[in-house]
Amino acid sequence: MTERCTGSGEDPGAPTVGWASGPLGAVQRADRVIGRSTAARARAVAAFAAERPASVDRPAGQRGAMGAARRSARPQVLADVSEWAAPELVVALSISQRAAEQLLERSLTLVHRLPRTLVALERGAVNTGHVWPLLEHVAPIADDGLRAEVEAELLAWVADRSVTTGAQLGAKARRVVLARDVRAAARRLTAALRGRGVTCRPGTTEGTAVVSALLTVPEAQAVMDALGRYVDAVDDDPEDTRTREAKMADCLLDLVLRPGETGLPPVQAQVTLVASLSTMAGGDEPGEIGGEPVPAEMVRALARALGLIPDVAEPGATMPEVTEPEDTEPEDTEPGDTEPEDTEPEGTEHGSGRPWEGEDPTGEQRALEDWWAATERRVLAEGWRGAEAPPPAEQERWWAEQARLDAMPTAADLWDPGESPRAAVLDPAPVPIAVGTGTSSWAAADSAVDTAGLALLDLDRALGRARTAVARAERADALDEEAWQGSPGGRLSGAADSLEALAAMSSEQREALADLLTRTSGGGLVDRPRVAVRNAVTGALLALTDLPGLRRAARSSRGLGPPPDTPGYRPGARLDRFLRARDRRCRFPGCRAPVPRGGELDHDRPYPDGATSATNLAGYCTSHHRGKHQAPGLRHELARDGTLTVTTASGLVAVTTPPPF
Repeated sequence: MTERCTGSGEDPGAPTVGWASGPLGAVQRADRVIGRSTAARARAVAAFAAERPASVDRPAGQRGAMGAARRSARPQVLADVSEWAAPELVVALSISQRAAEQLLERSLTLVHRLPRTLVALERGAVNTGHVWPLLEHVAPIADDGLRAEVEAELLAWVADRSVTTGAQLGAKARRVVLARDVRAAARRLTAALRGRGVTCRPGTTEGTAVVSALLTVPEAQAVMDALGRYVDAVDDDPEDTRTREAKMADCLLDLVLRPGETGLPPVQAQVTLVASLSTMAGGDEPGEIGGEPVPAEMVRALARALGLIPDVAEPGATMPEVTEPEDTEPEDTEPGDTEPEDTEPEGTEHGSGRPWEGEDPTGEQRALEDWWAATERRVLAEGWRGAEAPPPAEQERWWAEQARLDAMPTAADLWDPGESPRAAVLDPAPVPIAVGTGTSSWAAADSAVDTAGLALLDLDRALGRARTAVARAERADALDEEAWQGSPGGRLSGAADSLEALAAMSSEQREALADLLTRTSGGGLVDRPRVAVRNAVTGALLALTDLPGLRRAARSSRGLGPPPDTPGYRPGARLDRFLRARDRRCRFPGCRAPVPRGGELDHDRPYPDGATSATNLAGYCTSHHRGKHQAPGLRHELARDGTLTVTTASGLVAVTTPPPF
């Protein structure tokens, strides 16, 4: 049911389809509130930007000023706004730098270039979904008069329709703009192509990433067609279960990383792998590759590919037998098998006895059957149809009834062997009834009732067996988890710290880790593996060393800690390595940009008043490093433990700490 708006003067903000009653009407009104709030935020952001003029920034050409490439890449609407306005929005709204810059651009565009759209949003004539296509297609029109005409035409088009989605408005806007602003559209396409490139962002699943390439339409289609042809040229393996898209991704990797027939010189990729001792030895603690969290198995797969650990089965992959106290398993048992296969010897009916009687001298199979029977009774007693367990006497009567039902024939036993029991239940054959003979009619009815009763009985017995199977599966899962907790991999995953993990390792695992620590750079490795000593409670990095360093610390009484101060302005190799491992990403609040490999380690107290030390240096990205020294009113304070406090010109205070290991 809807309430139609009879006139625009009564409620100018009413939807074109009218107000709905009940919760749906509340949704419509909430959408109007969102639109008005979005418009109010845009006006407030524009007012804030007016208080941060670009005149406070360093002029172009001065040392440390914004580079020419970055300046030319900024939207024209931000030309008069300080580059340090966005970092304040980051701190105030807990959003990323990119999101802050986009919010500034959208808000200023709505206020200064699309004023009619902003008013329509405040009145409820359009919603936030309509704003995006107008920002994308109408706002870039350079001619103010033409832009205003196109904006008014599209808003009128929306007002004359009952329902208009953002996608529909976008399609209409593209047609109108291409028809009335042809040359400008071509110029915008040319400018957009100057910004084409390749980017990488984390995927939606841990351990994945998305590589995107901005290309022209023909270039993108040519790339996709070429990858498809590479896939088609590969021999079709019937055992290959990869999708076509997965094969195309593998072909892309081969072409980029292994260009064997191009004649190009090989390149060496550098990624940083961070993993705990327990992870490398087979535990479940996730690791980190290039600053992104990844599952433990992916860490070990990369380590095996680099030759850091032997290419063998996982230390904890073989699960022990539930009944055995030792972490061993028979050779003919697959890892993870906790229940025998559902097979029976020929001529033995299910539940009719023990087919191994007289053939089981050790009694193992008999003991297993007795154990399963006891487990089944115990599980059903603990969770008796979701209620409290009945008294023992009632349980015995229930088991006796189950035995009686098991002995009865099922509906399938009574039907014709040539007929499908399921088909007979769903579509029983018509029963002939003699007209005028009541006896035959009642006999047919009795037969139908009996058939239905047997079907219901068979269904009830099937449900009972299903409940029993579920209970067995749940118990098997619990036993499997209990066995995993007692296995080497489970003990490593449950270790509270590295010392406990070392204690839980086998001698072979300790030897493998010792061999890993003795490896040096060379071969496929850019640098030797390092040992990160961390605080077991906070995860803070305490020291970064290697096997010789561990031996020196063991012989001396100094222990382990951050590298000593460097007597010059630039940190030494050990201190530089420690700081980049400690911070890994830019320390400005909200920023996730990695610290560049060269430079961008900044003194909190300027050198030489402040030492070149771990307590006076922090890592930044290039942009926020510049902002620390140039943004008006911005203050940074670094504590000895690495905690960074940032205070903005607006008086906002944000605190960041180094990411834990």
